[in-house]
Amino acid sequence: MAEHLMEAHDVAKRFGPVVALRSADLVVEPGEIHALLGANGAGKSTLVKILTGVLQADGGTIAVDGRSVRVRSPSSAARIGLAPVFQDPALVPDLTVSANLRMTRSNVDAVRRELASMDLDVDLGALVGDQPLPTLRMVDLARALAREPRLLLLDEITAALPSDLAERVFVAMRNQRERGRSVLFITHRLNEVIQNCDRATILRDGGAVATIVPEPGGEELIVTHMLGEDVARAAVEAAEQPAVIRRARETPTEAPSLDVQELTTPGVHAISFSLAAGEVLGIAALEGQGQGELFDALAGAVPASSGEIRVAGESLKPRHPSDAIRAGVVLVPADRLHALLPQRSVRENIAAPRYSSLRRWGPIPMREEGRRVREAIDALDIDTRAARQVRRLSGGNQQKVTIARWLASGFRTMLCFDPTRGIDVGTKRQIYALLRGLADDGAAILFFSSELAEFPLVCDRVLTLYGGRITAELPGAAADEGALLRAMHGLVEEEGAAA
Repeated sequence: MAEHLMEAHDVAKRFGPVVALRSADLVVEPGEIHALLGANGAGKSTLVKILTGVLQADGGTIAVDGRSVRVRSPSSAARIGLAPVFQDPALVPDLTVSANLRMTRSNVDAVRRELASMDLDVDLGALVGDQPLPTLRMVDLARALAREPRLLLLDEITAALPSDLAERVFVAMRNQRERGRSVLFITHRLNEVIQNCDRATILRDGGAVATIVPEPGGEELIVTHMLGEDVARAAVEAAEQPAVIRRARETPTEAPSLDVQELTTPGVHAISFSLAAGEVLGIAALEGQGQGELFDALAGAVPASSGEIRVAGESLKPRHPSDAIRAGVVLVPADRLHALLPQRSVRENIAAPRYSSLRRWGPIPMREEGRRVREAIDALDIDTRAARQVRRLSGGNQQKVTIARWLASGFRTMLCFDPTRGIDVGTKRQIYALLRGLADDGAAILFFSSELAEFPLVCDRVLTLYGGRITAELPGAAADEGALLRAMHGLVEEEGAAA
């Protein structure tokens, strides 16, 4: 009988009082694509880091080809044929792509061949900091493939990719399988699991609870394993709530909270729209169609070349994010670590925007601060077991902290740029209900997502962008994937475009 390619049994890991893994098991066979699933905080990324030598386990065993191994470092993992692609690009932004590759002793020519095989034209002489995140994700994948690994470990690689690049990842995964090699694939997009994976191991609370064969229509079974029956039932109820709220607010009656007229900046061409208090307005676009530049301009990260932004009737010309924040326009970015102070506590991160509003030196009103922080933590159900350092929280809880800081400090308009990227289905549903609830209380929400299925769940209206211009406006309930894709590719009549 053939040996398993890789086995992990009873793997345990603690970070102080936080138990990341209590007794995790995983078996990967030769020539299979194996999904590793679980809610945020279940231990998926910790297990991958232990398998690849980034972290050392507190207990348990790992075997490759039936022989026990000690993976003491990433280099020892590479020697036994394990190659990871982690959630964040492992590249130094101030160096060129090729310099980064040489620094990790990668074969630059082999990486170039892997990129070419995926039909990607990447300038290896360009600075990493000048490259968009999807490009860096594909460079990391090419670097891992260039090592010709027996087991390729992909941790949320598709979360930051548009559909065309995600499909190239799936092709690379299938090529690995056809060569008798294996892939361990972490994703929160269950359709990707069902379409591409042979088996799936599901973690909950730091241990494996099931290993299944993913099948069409099996999403709810996976969610139940991930969350447990009671939590899964509550998540479904939360997901159904937004539709009720949306029907009550199909036509917001208040004056625009955010009014944008002929806004132009590099990548954005004369965009105009209004966002009312009590409304969630979606922005749908393929990668690189101006959505990032639009959100940057509204948040004050880059100045607009021309056009006008008005907040509650008052002109806003933000030259810095602080200008937008003072006007009540706040940003929740997809990359939560860019918005957080990773080494600081949950309380400090949530309270940080309040410090800038203090008008004089003197004691900080700690009692008031503590009350607001606790209310925000409770509203978002943030797991604070690792509260001393935000970087110790799961990705979902980190994203909740980025939202909680604005709940604690107050805002008028929230710009949510792919806020559920890399978050488990249960937490996504919590955020959907939260955004709808904020709108119901009078907030204005501008919402971009890379997952088209989210728009009808959250939005009152959806605007589509193509080439930096608005191509269509759809009611939220009618924003199905087919209609969105057609408009996102610019396949609309000129007179159907929204102004």
